[in-house]
Amino acid sequence: MTKPKIIAYLKPTCGWSQGVRAIMRKYDLPFEDRDIINNPQQRQEMIEKSGQMLSPCVEVNGRMLPDISGDEVEAYLLANGLVSSNEIRPDAPTNAPCAHELPATGAVQFRR
Repeated sequence: MTKPKIIAYLKPTCGWSQGVRAIMRKYDLPFEDRDIINNPQQRQEMIEKSGQMLSPCVEVNGRMLPDISGDEVEAYLLANGLVSSNEIRPDAPTNAPCAHELPATGAVQFRR
């Protein structure tokens, strides 16, 4: 099976981006990891190609998958016969937000 050409527009430490990277490792897929935080040109390219500003965005064989999780990337790859199912567990959560997007810990206090 030939490996797809993949360009991933990712943040260096975002949970969603780490999930996409985990799927690439799970299926041993080479991909171009484009840093949209430290490289404004790559962020602009992502916006122009995807038509929106949310990330991650993953381009697979020329098809842009905008604002996508690792789970969704995996589903796309499997549904399109680009990878074969395997029992390898991803080495990171594949559907988790960035740390700053997690709900605050602790109880919510309501006023009466």
